[in-house]
Amino acid sequence: MHDIVIRGGTIVDGNGGAPFTGDVAINGQRIAAVGDVTAEGRTEIDARGRIIAPGFVDIHTHYDGQATWDPEMAPSSWHGVTTVIMGNCGVGFAPARPDRHDWLIGLMEGVEDIPGTALAEGMSWNWETFPEYMDALEELPRTVDVATHVPHGAVRAYVMGERGAANEAPTADDIEKMSAIVEDGLRAGALGFSTSRTVLHKSIDGELVPGTTATKDELIGIGRAMGRVGHGVFEMASDLKREWNEFEWMGELSRETGMPVTFAALQSIAKDLPLDEQIGAMAAENAGGAHIVAQIALRGNGILMTWRGTVNPFRLKPAWAEIEELPWEAQLAKLKDTAFRRRLIEEPAVYSEDQTDILPVLMVITEGWPMQYRMGDGFDYEPAPAQSIAALAEAAGQHPAEYAYDLLMQDDGTGFIYLPILNYADGNLDFVRDLLRRDDCVISLSDGGAHCGTICDAASPTFLLEHWVKNRERGTIPLELAIQRQCRDTARLYALDDRGTLEPGMLADVNVIDMDAIKLGKPWLAFDLPAGGKRLLQRADGYMYTIKRGELTFEDGSPTGKRPGQLIRGPQDVPESMRMAAE
Repeated sequence: MHDIVIRGGTIVDGNGGAPFTGDVAINGQRIAAVGDVTAEGRTEIDARGRIIAPGFVDIHTHYDGQATWDPEMAPSSWHGVTTVIMGNCGVGFAPARPDRHDWLIGLMEGVEDIPGTALAEGMSWNWETFPEYMDALEELPRTVDVATHVPHGAVRAYVMGERGAANEAPTADDIEKMSAIVEDGLRAGALGFSTSRTVLHKSIDGELVPGTTATKDELIGIGRAMGRVGHGVFEMASDLKREWNEFEWMGELSRETGMPVTFAALQSIAKDLPLDEQIGAMAAENAGGAHIVAQIALRGNGILMTWRGTVNPFRLKPAWAEIEELPWEAQLAKLKDTAFRRRLIEEPAVYSEDQTDILPVLMVITEGWPMQYRMGDGFDYEPAPAQSIAALAEAAGQHPAEYAYDLLMQDDGTGFIYLPILNYADGNLDFVRDLLRRDDCVISLSDGGAHCGTICDAASPTFLLEHWVKNRERGTIPLELAIQRQCRDTARLYALDDRGTLEPGMLADVNVIDMDAIKLGKPWLAFDLPAGGKRLLQRADGYMYTIKRGELTFEDGSPTGKRPGQLIRGPQDVPESMRMAAE
């Protein structure tokens, strides 16, 4: 008798082959059989008419603080995700000297828009070194498995103090010490090292992330820790400035260490290189023996603008500054006032001198009406130009600012406007469809746990199914490709070879999905983080069951209370005994 048998579903096993009808049996934490299972299960799940797929593996999240206090790991766990990798973009909370706690919180708050008050209240800080942080993560059972990178910003500040925080050049001794810390972190189980090299990433005080201007010597010197340990992914967010020759040193590092290097590949006004040049440069290095992988987003990296969020089109107006710190009830009363409405609409935005490097981004937020879209129920995240604020305002005979104001005032001041600030330069996602078929690209950039007041892309796995597989009018992709890309391919990049496919011996991480019902819900702004911190959340319909390590963690979208998730330490493989039994 098996512990669980999932009966009669359409199995999409993650390997990219055609779906087939069959059963999946689970014993303990592992898959026991796939196909025609005759033995009964202590728990039987009827999956007829449903999809049986592996649990989703999300490799780009920022749950570094949340993972120390939150066992549910929402919202990622609501969307079929059973494994998350955090510590991306060079920010995190270890190593951490006792006098650097507030500084690290400010760094994370500025870069990833995670409320500093929530981090300050939620984290216990019962660690200093990176291995001690790993031990702290291991103490809390969760609905998902968690893994992490060693973040450059924290390492640089730990070794170099104020010099590191201020992006001063390191000495050879500094580089050696930073590399040693990264090596210790990898040996303790970290799956890689991360860094940030973009002007879009700044602390809450407006300072660039430590390492933004790091030289090739520093990056390769630190990255060599991966070669000494024998595992690890070097992850980077970068503006890819031409003079930095990023792909040259990425290729050199990968060839020397034998390890993969991965970067965020986006259409971005902050990047010198157009996306096709990014992909071409990567391909050229890979042809020479490197292993570079582009991390791609499934949709425009969109800001959800709302009055109580982090961003709205009127945020840089003097009138907004008058109400910004007021309680919501008082804010709403002012926003409903006709005279105040007129002031907020008619006043010009004010840009400060320290915002010069991100001025194009700010101008898109405050007056980029052709790039902003009305959101509502069933919103299409690949909107056409006719759905833009500019087009809708013209049709209504209004100024776009007036139209935008009224949209935000819907539902008693809780309306949303969608601004795909990155990855939507063409006004469609056709280019993503091509990238989804490339072996040197991997689905990523959900930023789960981050940008709490601006985005909710942790719902990306559901968007993949609903939009790319089911509803996209400009052309869909096969279900088996979508599952392979979100499961096996993401897992294999990080040497998580024990998950991502439905095969005997693999971890019993499974989703049972009703594709007819799969649908993203309307986002909303919650205030449920520690200290009442805000975050955007989005649920989904269609997830009948999510199973983690052989335990039902979600049923019909609701948590069961089971917490089988663990900390991942280092590369993972199927135990030899189970592999032999499966053969």
